[in-house]
Amino acid sequence: MDAFSYLSVLLSVILGLAIQQVLLGYRALALARGRVRWYGPPLIWSVLIILLVVQHWWASFGLARLSGWSFVQFASTLVETALLYMMAALVLPDIRADAETDLRDHYYREAPLFFGVGVAAIVWNAARELILYGQLPQRLDLGFQLLFLTLALTAMLVRKPRIHEGIAGAMLIIFAAYIGLLFARL
Repeated sequence: MDAFSYLSVLLSVILGLAIQQVLLGYRALALARGRVRWYGPPLIWSVLIILLVVQHWWASFGLARLSGWSFVQFASTLVETALLYMMAALVLPDIRADAETDLRDHYYREAPLFFGVGVAAIVWNAARELILYGQLPQRLDLGFQLLFLTLALTAMLVRKPRIHEGIAGAMLIIFAAYIGLLFARL
């Protein structure tokens, strides 16, 4: 068994926990559905988080080609994975059995932190590429990441609902294009 096979176990556990966070959020929302004030953006972002996690896992197979892993290289990948987990942990609220849940209130309360973690993940991805490969992501990948960064910064700093609703919908379309163009095949 090669080094990455061992290292990928921890990454897979964290990514699995991220998916569990979102799925538990869906379960809680379903069970409390009569006491939930629904709002689209956090639901769209929760789908995007699952897609991000799956895409990260899929893209991580490319890391198997690296040999002679250093702790810094592994830690750089681990940090990015942990940031994805944090986004999953923030996207949906904890639901109390006896209380009303307002997804809109939760979303705007957590948006600066959620998108701040997202900005950190995007910036960290570029740093990870430098650590692992000695270069920034390739042109098309970097272009998408700069677009994601711009949208995340906008969502982090602007509080207007129409902007957030538009960004959530746009990100779903843009991220689907990103996966289709860059990660459809290993």
